[in-house]
Amino acid sequence: MIDLENKNICPDLTEIGDYVRNPVFMQFCAEVKNRYQCNEKIEFSSCSLAKGWNVKFKKAGRALCTIYPHELYFTVMLVVGRKEKEPVETILSELTPELQAIYNRTQENNGQKWLMIDLEDQDDMFNDVFRLMQIRRKY
Repeated sequence: MIDLENKNICPDLTEIGDYVRNPVFMQFCAEVKNRYQCNEKIEFSSCSLAKGWNVKFKKAGRALCTIYPHELYFTVMLVVGRKEKEPVETILSELTPELQAIYNRTQENNGQKWLMIDLEDQDDMFNDVFRLMQIRRKY
């Protein structure tokens, strides 16, 4: 088993998937790669809130999402910036109550909300994350 806090050994996506031990992780990554024709970038974060290796997806130099792996689930960080705020708030009532709650309780800082969304199932929340990523990609 890999140690995600050891910054001297960079894991690959499969090793991170083995650590998570939830097939939804690899399904999510494959879906991001397929929809946006982009590849992952595995980076080490020294941030005290999420120290360790994470997976970033970018398209045209813009971050789509960052994934923080955990055992049996993963957290997707999506940024809702000034440009995305209105389109996101337009569809907010159509999203899962859990995602609405995450959005509403997330503090805005410098015109941005950094949504931290835990995923463990390929359910409505999984689909809602892609709806938000599509808005992020468009704006």
